[in-house]
Amino acid sequence: MPYPHAGSVAPGPVAQEAAQVIYQHRMLSTRQLHRLITPQHAHSEYMRRQLHTLRNAGLADTVGQRRHGQTELLWWLTDKGAQAVESVGLLPPRPYRMTTATALGPLQEHTLATVETGLAFVTHARRLRHECGPLDWSPENAHAYRDEARPGEDLALIPDAVLNYVHTDHKQRTRTMLTFFIEVDRTQMTIARLAAKLHAYAAYEQFTLQPAGPRARRSPATAAWRARYPVFPRLLLVLTGASPSRLQRRIADLRSLAASDPLLNTTPLRAGVTTLEQLREHGPFAPVFTPVLGPDGLTDAWLRTAHPATPIPV
Repeated sequence: MPYPHAGSVAPGPVAQEAAQVIYQHRMLSTRQLHRLITPQHAHSEYMRRQLHTLRNAGLADTVGQRRHGQTELLWWLTDKGAQAVESVGLLPPRPYRMTTATALGPLQEHTLATVETGLAFVTHARRLRHECGPLDWSPENAHAYRDEARPGEDLALIPDAVLNYVHTDHKQRTRTMLTFFIEVDRTQMTIARLAAKLHAYAAYEQFTLQPAGPRARRSPATAAWRARYPVFPRLLLVLTGASPSRLQRRIADLRSLAASDPLLNTTPLRAGVTTLEQLREHGPFAPVFTPVLGPDGLTDAWLRTAHPATPIPV
C-alpha cells in the first residue's frame, strides 16, 4: 500500500521501509538508516535520496546534529508521516509524536545511542547469519508490576528497548529465539539509580497475578511476565558516554551495589553489562559482558557462566 504523498515523486519501497524504521525508533541519523536498510551500498547517498522523497512528500523532517566538525541530518516523521505508517497497519501503533523541539531536546543522544545498540545486534547478526533486523527491537514499552518494598504502588518498568534475536547454530542446525531487555546508560545517571533499575527488573520477575473469579483461591498465581514472554528475557546494560577506564569503574561499582541488594540475590535474573564500543566491535556473542551478579569475568549475551578474561583496555 503506497503512502500518500504531495510531492512530484512518490516514496519508493526503500523510502517506505525507512519511514517504518523511523516510526518504530522515533529518530535516526542518515548514517544509521543507511547501515540498517541499505548496507549493500558503499555510501549513504542512495539512502539520502530516498529520505529526501519522504521530506518532499511532507512525511518526514530533519534536524541537524553537529559532530566531529560536520553536520549530520537526524530524521523523524511528521504527524502526516506517522499517520501514513499507521494506515498501512504493519506496525503496532505508538502514541508519541516527534516535533522539532523534542528532536533537539535532551533525549536526542539517548535515542541515537539506543539505535546504535540495536545496530550492533543487526550488524553482527548479518555477519553470523543469524536473524535480527531493523524492526526487531521496540523502544520503551511499559511493563506493569508491583514491588513488595513499595506496597500499594502501581509501578511501570520501561526498558529502553526489548530486542528479539534468532540465534542459529549452523553446525547443529538449531535456531533459538532470544529476547533481551536493553538498558542504555550514557553516564548521565548515578550508579545508585542504575542499580535501582536492576532492582525493578528483579521485582518485575517476581511479580505475580492472582486469577480473578470464584476459583481464584484454588488457582495458583502466575508470573505477570509470562503473559508476554515464554521465558524471562535476559537483561543487557550497555554503557557509553565516557572513557573506557571510567566505564570500567562504573561496571565495578554497579556490581558492588547489586551484590548488596537482597532481592537481586534471591531472583534468577540474568543480567550483564558491557560498553557500546565493545558491543559494536565484537558483537553480542563475543565475551564482552560482565555478569552483574556472581563471580567476576566475561561472558556473551547468553549470560552463561563467566570465565576470566582480559579486561577492556583502559
